[in-house]
Amino acid sequence: MVINKKVFLSLLLILTGCSTAQIIDRTPEGASGLVPQHLVRSDSYMVATANPYATKAGQKVLQRGGSAIDAAIVINMVLTLVEPQSSGLGGGSFILYWDKETATLHTYDGRETAPENVGPDLFFEAGNPLPFQQAVAGGRAVGVPGLLKNLELGHKKHGRLPWADLFTEAIRLAEDGFIVSQRLSKLLTGNSSTKLLRNRQARDYFYPDGKSLSAGQLLKNPALAKTFRLLATRRSQAFYSEELARDIVQTVQQDPNPGQLTIEDLKNYRAIERDPVCNPFFEYRVCGMGPPTSGGISLLQMLSLLESAGIDRQKPASSQAIHLFAQAGRLAFADRGLYIADPDYIQVPTQGLLNAGYLEQRAQLIEPINDVGRAPAGIPPGLSRNSLHVGYSPEQPGTSHMSIVDSYGNALAQTASIEQGFGCGLMVGGFLLNNELTDFSFAWKDQTGRLIANRVAGRKRPRSSMAPTMIFNRKGELEMVVGSPGGSRIIPYVAQAVVGVLVWKQDIQTAISQPHYLHMNNKSLDIEAGSFLEPYKEDLEERGYQVNIRELNSGLHGITINDKALQGGADPRREGLVLGE
Repeated sequence: MVINKKVFLSLLLILTGCSTAQIIDRTPEGASGLVPQHLVRSDSYMVATANPYATKAGQKVLQRGGSAIDAAIVINMVLTLVEPQSSGLGGGSFILYWDKETATLHTYDGRETAPENVGPDLFFEAGNPLPFQQAVAGGRAVGVPGLLKNLELGHKKHGRLPWADLFTEAIRLAEDGFIVSQRLSKLLTGNSSTKLLRNRQARDYFYPDGKSLSAGQLLKNPALAKTFRLLATRRSQAFYSEELARDIVQTVQQDPNPGQLTIEDLKNYRAIERDPVCNPFFEYRVCGMGPPTSGGISLLQMLSLLESAGIDRQKPASSQAIHLFAQAGRLAFADRGLYIADPDYIQVPTQGLLNAGYLEQRAQLIEPINDVGRAPAGIPPGLSRNSLHVGYSPEQPGTSHMSIVDSYGNALAQTASIEQGFGCGLMVGGFLLNNELTDFSFAWKDQTGRLIANRVAGRKRPRSSMAPTMIFNRKGELEMVVGSPGGSRIIPYVAQAVVGVLVWKQDIQTAISQPHYLHMNNKSLDIEAGSFLEPYKEDLEERGYQVNIRELNSGLHGITINDKALQGGADPRREGLVLGE
């Protein structure tokens, strides 16, 4: 195996825990290139988001004495404007909120819901499942957006600044304009153009004069500024029961690929505070969001399996470490596909899936050297047998993550999404609507009649992989806040960052910047293209893996806390920014 000097230096820095960001000269758009990022330090507060405009807006709120949820509200509004391809008012979110004063971790579920009148055959025509891209575009795949209700719920419990004040910066940017980024411009020339061009408002906004927006162009969104003003004064009522609600419903129902969303669906939406899921990992306690996202349970399973397999005895980014991550991923995703769905509709065996004895038993299935092949789901404690079947749920990476620690010691980890890039392509009030219903399994049962947990049902929340995460030390003190976009790959992305910081003692920026490797119990072990891991392909194939070299465009944003000092990192694969004071 021949390794050039640049690759050798990258490997050396990874193994010694130093940042590779300064020596890897890459472009903004993914694994073939990384934008240099540097570890940021602060003693007071910190905010890490996917876009510089959003980070700076959140910083201003924290400077004024706002809480982490106050900063999150303005950040979400700004991201709706400047990063429309990934998240926004037309989508949903999961929020972890650490209340330092009461030492309480709250988790808020703002996942979209299916319209009440949809049936299990939503994505079938003439007895056959629709092609995915046909299902995505238009109104059929639109779920009831939950982001705004989730933020409102969090603000009622943890907000310090007036609600209306948190829309001022987003209104200003929407009216005065922002500079279109390279990433947004490039994505508009890709496959998303087809669905955006079929909607008049989206076409006029993203393709003025018939041409896609260019990087460096000043872009204004007066329709979104009007929406922000309504929300500032009328709160969620404007969105869920008044003029905006009527516009959303009309747009969805009148689309050539119509959906079944109604005003009553919007009026009936509720964000839910749920119990967090937590499990030990070495001397730490890792906590995440429970179902309907699989992110929390599956991440905790992966970490437990890695601990049992001896990940602490492996070198970072070694062939053996990649093997153990792949085996842990196979086992966790096998359980994920079978058991995890909306807990209000399906009895999810959460305690059984996180049971220490069960996970130790699962860990014994990891072969020390070679790939064992496709892993079967286990039968966790409390279940005598399995009567479910795995469905096909093609989750897409139109997602964004933020991590915040405020000056009071409160913290927030939020992952938000509109599902595929640019959602369903329908624009209302200056923002895009989601296509989250395609996160359900297209089929609802198998040929033998066994039901699929993540099947479509009215008012049900589709399964997600979003994994906002917080980690605590033995004293119960918060030490890490992290998360990522990336569809179902979110889970191994976050697992790798957690292991990098907690096990391999890398700083948060190094852990985020390291090349990715993952297996989701499907056909291939994915290795990040353009990284020094590519030469491992031959060895991994000898172990029995089918190796796929591909872009793995995560968007990790994380903060670590040690002796009250904050350190933050932003993913060099995107355009994020960390700021503190």
